[in-house]
Formats: sequence, C-alpha cells, structure tokens
Amino acid sequence: VGVDPEVLVNNTTYPIPLQALSDKDIAIQLDKFQTKVTPITDDELYAISYDKMSRVKESHGNAINDAKFAKAAHALCAKQNTEKTPVLKTTGEKDPVTGRLKMTKTDLLSAKRQMDALVKRYMDFLSNCKTERETVAYVQKRLQEAGFSEDFKKNTVFRNLRGKAIFAARKGKIPLQKGVHLIAAHADSPRLDFKQRPLVEQPGVAQAKTHYYGGIRKYQWLARPLALHGVVVLENGKSISVAIGEKAGEPVFTIADLLPHLARKQNSQTLAEVFDGEKLNIILGHSPAPTAAKNKDIKEPIKQHVLELLNAKYGIREEDLVTAELQVVPAGPATYVGFDKGLVGGYGQDDRICVFTALEALLNAKNTNRLCPNMAVMFWDKEEIGSDGATGAASRFLQYCFEDLARAWAPGIPVSQVLLNTRALSADVDAAFDPDFPEVHEKQNAAQLGHGPVCSKYSGSGGKYGASDADAEFYGYVRGLFNARNIPWQPAELGKVDVGGGGTVALFLAAYGMQVIDCGPALLSMHSPFELASCVDILATAEAYKAFLEG
Repeated sequence: VGVDPEVLVNNTTYPIPLQALSDKDIAIQLDKFQTKVTPITDDELYAISYDKMSRVKESHGNAINDAKFAKAAHALCAKQNTEKTPVLKTTGEKDPVTGRLKMTKTDLLSAKRQMDALVKRYMDFLSNCKTERETVAYVQKRLQEAGFSEDFKKNTVFRNLRGKAIFAARKGKIPLQKGVHLIAAHADSPRLDFKQRPLVEQPGVAQAKTHYYGGIRKYQWLARPLALHGVVVLENGKSISVAIGEKAGEPVFTIADLLPHLARKQNSQTLAEVFDGEKLNIILGHSPAPTAAKNKDIKEPIKQHVLELLNAKYGIREEDLVTAELQVVPAGPATYVGFDKGLVGGYGQDDRICVFTALEALLNAKNTNRLCPNMAVMFWDKEEIGSDGATGAASRFLQYCFEDLARAWAPGIPVSQVLLNTRALSADVDAAFDPDFPEVHEKQNAAQLGHGPVCSKYSGSGGKYGASDADAEFYGYVRGLFNARNIPWQPAELGKVDVGGGGTVALFLAAYGMQVIDCGPALLSMHSPFELASCVDILATAEAYKAFLEG
C-alpha cells in the first residue's frame, strides 16, 4: 500500500517537484478453519433414503460458518473504551462458556460514577446560575479557561453581548464555506422582575412590586422561599451584583398566600381570576427603621428600614432601583430527587440544561478527523418572551458573529454561503410524559424520561403555526449520527394536537436558510419553579451534542 501523492492547486512552480511513493506489503494474518473428518460408508451412500453426502457437507459448512462468525464478532469488538467504541470494563469471574469476565456490581458503579461526575457539575452550575447574566458569565469563564479568545483570527473564539448572550466557535478541518455545525440554546428562564418603582409599605410589611417574565403559572410563586438576583447600576456607572437568599444564614423572600378559611370565593373562580399578576408582591421586611421612633417625618418606617439596609450593604438609594435589573427566583440549590437519585430537581432547567450540555460538548469535542466540521454554540436571552430584543434570537447578533468569522477564517467568502450551508440544533427541552396527566399527551409520540434527548421535527401549535419543520434529509442525517455512536434518542412532540404546542429558536435559525431541528432532553414539571430531569438524559444529551458537533 503506497502513500497518496500531494495535490498541487493553482501551482506556479515549474518544473513540478518529484515525490517518491514507497510501496510495501501489509501482512494480513488470516485464520484457517477446518472440521474433523466424518466417514461415510458405501452402504450409507447408496442404501439410505436421503443424500447423506449433501447432509454431511451442509453440516460441516454450517459448523465452520458458526465458528467463523463467532470469532469475527469477537475480533471486531473494541479493545479499549473510546468515544466511538464504548466498552464497559468487567472484572468478575470468567464465564465457563464464553471465557469472558462477568460484570460485577463494582463495574456498574464505576460506569455510573462517570455519569455522576457530569451530573454533579451540572447541579453546581444550575445552583449558581439562576439568571441569564450569571449563566453567560459562567460560560465565558469556562471558555477562557479552555483558551478561547475574543480575537476572531484565532481557532477558538467567543463573543459576549452585554453579558446576556454569548457566541463561541472552534475551527474545524473543512473550509468555512461548507458551513458550521451550530447548537443554539437560551439562557433565560421564567422569573419575576422588580418593577421600576418597586417598594411599597403595607400594614406590617414592606413589599416589592413585580412583573412576571415568562410562563411559570402564577400560583406556583406563592408561599415558597425566593431569592433576589440581579444588577444595580449606580448614577456614577458603578455596577453592583446582587444575590441574596442562596447562602446559609441569608434571609429569603416570599409571596404570601391566602389561607383556605378565607378563600371560599376563590373556589368558584378561574385560575386567571384568583391569581392576579398585580398581587405577586415580594415580602422584603417587617421591622421599622430604628430611626423612625425619633423621626416622625418617616411615614413608611418598614420601607425605610429596607432602604437603610440596602444602602448599608450595597450603597443603594431608592432611585437606583428604577434602573436596576433585579430578578426574583426560587431560592435553594438543585438537588437529587428520589431514593435512587436518578433525577435532578431544580429551577431553570429550561433551558440551562441545554446550555450546560452544549458547552460541555463544545469543550470536549475532538477535531482530529480530516472532515471535522467547524463548530459553534450560541446562547441567547429573551426566548421565554418571544426572543425579541438586542440579546434575543430575533436580533442580528448571530449574523454579525458569522460575518466576523468569515472575514477572519475565509476572507472573500460571502457570509450568506456560510449561513446557508450551516446545520443547526435548536437545543431546547421537551415535556416528558406526565403520569398524573396522561390525557394531555399522545402516548406514542410523547417523550419519556430516561430515553435520551428528544428530536422534534416541528414545534409550533394550532396546525404547526410558528414552527420550523425540519426536512427529512437533515433529520435522517442527525438520526444516523446518533445511531452510529449508540446514543439513545427519541422522537416526540409537545402534547396532543390542538392541546399542546410551543415555540423555540428554531424558526430564527431557519430564517437564514439553515437546516435545523429541535433537540433536547425531556423534563417533568417543565416551566415550574422545580423542574425534573433524568440523570441519564443529561449524559445522553451531552454525548448527542458532541456527536453532532464532530459530524
């Protein structure tokens, strides 16, 4: 077998230089299969009623084939555990029939530890990143630790847009004009935002007025511990990060609920009538300011006490709250759920589970294959309220990043060509089959926890309105990638026709002409303050995204 000659493109040097090709044999050792001799007498050959010779030949042929195929299957087995040849290590006693070592409980636990390490990192991420700003800061930190640069002339690059959206890319082996393998997710989650003039005093308490953001059902905010996260920018331009209610010993906040003894009228009202958005008011304090007893001009002593505490800790005045971004989120860390610790429960898994797994995939993907594509991730803000705004998917931020990438990596190539040839996963979660509400699902096409990421050919509602419908060719390509690596995945859609539905960022990617499909894990209690994800799905999704980026 010889070495392929070097190909010269647009050569201007003559005479063309010589290149010797050194041919040599490759020794391939073949196994020799034989059977022991079976004697056939003349009497058997001529006297019995069937063709004994043919029967013996067939028997020997079948025996050789059985032995040959058994050895071939064993010979094809991977020698070591790699990303493309997963092998579970076994250390038990030798099987007397196959001669292989049996799997032990210790072996299973070792395999599970690999998954547990990823899940532990994910829970830490989920506990510490409860806003889009905190999420983007985490992503940038991980990228910089991995050597990513803001200089787009480098091979690993990123760009942060106002701390709320972030783009990152890795150069592959194929030309940029052939496109990029892109995974796009969103970093925001439903929450309560402080109004511009939030502070009020009511009998016995000081409260903050809020405006709900996104789709958590209003009653789920009541009577639960809440934390306050965000940014306050002072008049002098100084930015102050706020996070209260997460650490041990810190106070939490809450919204009071009406006791059932006084809620008879509510029993006959609709949910919309009972839970009024204007009543989602956060209790911030109860004690009057110590100075109020001496200063009769203080008309709202509890509110005054809250302001004094904020000023002492952060240097904040009431007017600073007008321009602040303060978000109310469920307090407390993500945690395991169930005796077996098979589920992760926590706030904001829609869609930070996809941010985390896509980032893991980008950082761990291999680009040694000579056909390895260019890779990128895009994490947006504002998806929960329609993707509008400068940091949402409806903005031109992604286009600007691609334009700068084309200028740096492939000068002269039109960015439209890059965008049209790009393949994308819209990384967003799906609703898992809910055992308590089976009537909203069409079971055959519903996602199941623990069955790997969900591929949704289309989203939208009311006859696919607002959907990006993936073409069969691209869906088949993605299916082939996952199947080739034995990655579990499942097709599904969100609820029954005319019952469910929802939108993702897929249609914004499709607007560039990209091939795109929705792909992400299933959640129980989706769009609630405490969503549930399968530990198995976290690992499978990270592996699926990695497979897609590597191509």
